[in-house]
Amino acid sequence: MRVIELYIMRRTFALFAAALLWVLALVWTTQVLNRIDLVTDSGQSAGTFFFVAALVLPSVIPIVIPFALGIAIAQTLATMNSDSELVVINASGAPRATIIRPILIIAIGASLASFLINNTLEPASRQAFRSVLANARADLITTVLQEGSFQKVDDGLFVQVSERLPNGLLGGIFVADSRDENTKLVYHARTGAAVEREGGSILVMQDGMVQRQSANGDVSTIRFDSYAFDLSQFSSGGGGEPTLHPKDRSLAFLMNPDVNDSFYKKSPQIIRAELHMRLSEWLYPLVFAMVALAVAGDARSFREARLHPIVTTMAIALIVRWVGFYSGTEAESSPFFSFVLYAAPLLMIGLCAVFIATNRVMELPTHWVEKLNARMQRLTDGMTHWRVRLANRRTPAGRRG
Repeated sequence: MRVIELYIMRRTFALFAAALLWVLALVWTTQVLNRIDLVTDSGQSAGTFFFVAALVLPSVIPIVIPFALGIAIAQTLATMNSDSELVVINASGAPRATIIRPILIIAIGASLASFLINNTLEPASRQAFRSVLANARADLITTVLQEGSFQKVDDGLFVQVSERLPNGLLGGIFVADSRDENTKLVYHARTGAAVEREGGSILVMQDGMVQRQSANGDVSTIRFDSYAFDLSQFSSGGGGEPTLHPKDRSLAFLMNPDVNDSFYKKSPQIIRAELHMRLSEWLYPLVFAMVALAVAGDARSFREARLHPIVTTMAIALIVRWVGFYSGTEAESSPFFSFVLYAAPLLMIGLCAVFIATNRVMELPTHWVEKLNARMQRLTDGMTHWRVRLANRRTPAGRRG
């Protein structure tokens, strides 16, 4: 590899690492904050919270990698263009492969890393998270539930205990269950206790009543001497193991699913859609890299550019990425979108290759850019107008003129 290629690779990789760390920190923070209720609602320790925070990372990294790579490549090439380095490279007679080769090496490495994380670390971390969540919910009634306060056990399921009695009994139990959209259940019991069994935990309520409201608004009330409420039905599956969703499964399982799996029984297409997403999402680092090369990989005057290369690169790449996200959701019900999952990134890579091979610059449509520039100009003029008005209000009347 030539010295100039190593130079381009070092600059691009340094920016890629910096962008990846910053974007990853922002996205990871938002994902962690969404899971802080694991500590506040179920009374888990701070160590459990940080463990869950670490488990979130493998699911965030593959999403962030393409964006960080696109930003790094576009910024590197734009800076080299503004410093006339691309012009010097072209004038020296070096082929365009001198610029393309080091960037593609980084992109291929990023794609392979994304594939490995998606199919090894992410499923394992998701399974570990399911186990932590199941254990937290299982411990909620027996050890964590506070007297006199409502605790969220699951989406649509809330429990309150008035007091803890001797011998592990619970007094004044209230359970509100609205997980089923067509039926709402409210349980009242004078006493009860949490009992462990081989398949999980159950809440045994005694001397109480259950009120059932149907979808049409009818309410029925049934009194009971003893009623067992199954806690394992939402916290874990058979044998006390956490319920695993398709995203939690390994690549080997998706390629050869268990016919007894609940999701496979309900809809085999969900398993197939997840498999196709695993086998196609690793292409997006290469897509973002090719778009950045097609947008900013050629020496040109900045007077010719209507938008900064980063803006153009991200706008074009985001459209393709949105198609991928949308197709992944629709593929769960329509096999056609499984084909789109592969077609969208591969067609974009091919289109970028044509632009690069023919020495053309990829840009957004002119009317899009004109509308964007017009809106940005109106926004700038509006901000300037309000700054002037604010400055005039702060200036004393006697000092004007």
